[in-house]
Amino acid sequence: MADSGIEKESLKEEMQNIVEEARMVIPGVQMLFGFQTIAVFNDRFESLPLSGVYAHMTSLGLLVLSMALLMAPAGYHRLAERGQVSRRMVKLSSRFITAGMVPLMLALTADVYEVVLAAMDDSWIGVVSAAAALGVLLALWFILPIGMRMKLGRPSRK
Repeated sequence: MADSGIEKESLKEEMQNIVEEARMVIPGVQMLFGFQTIAVFNDRFESLPLSGVYAHMTSLGLLVLSMALLMAPAGYHRLAERGQVSRRMVKLSSRFITAGMVPLMLALTADVYEVVLAAMDDSWIGVVSAAAALGVLLALWFILPIGMRMKLGRPSRK
């Protein structure tokens, strides 16, 4: 039989990959949250139209939700399954990280709207830019990976 170039991960390796994925995303979310928090003290923020302020506050809330979901596997491991790796923990952690990407995607979309609105002073251009950002993020983070999984004939792990 020909080598397909695919190797099955052990449970431990799977969990290590999940941890690495979270480690890649969490600092970016935290940095974005920091910029979001500082922005309200900027003079330009006061001149934003109400829709920009709403977008900013919505984004801030979505970032908090994203952070909570992305960091939940650590709390779960520490409190529920300390010192061990189980299939249940791997599945739950994977679901938390996947779920955490959704509010992050929406927060980034709201941020694009807010920044374009502030720069161009045109809400229509802001909406179009945000929709384009949403499309790119949705395609790269969800549609492409799910499509590849289906193309390769791999069922989702439930």
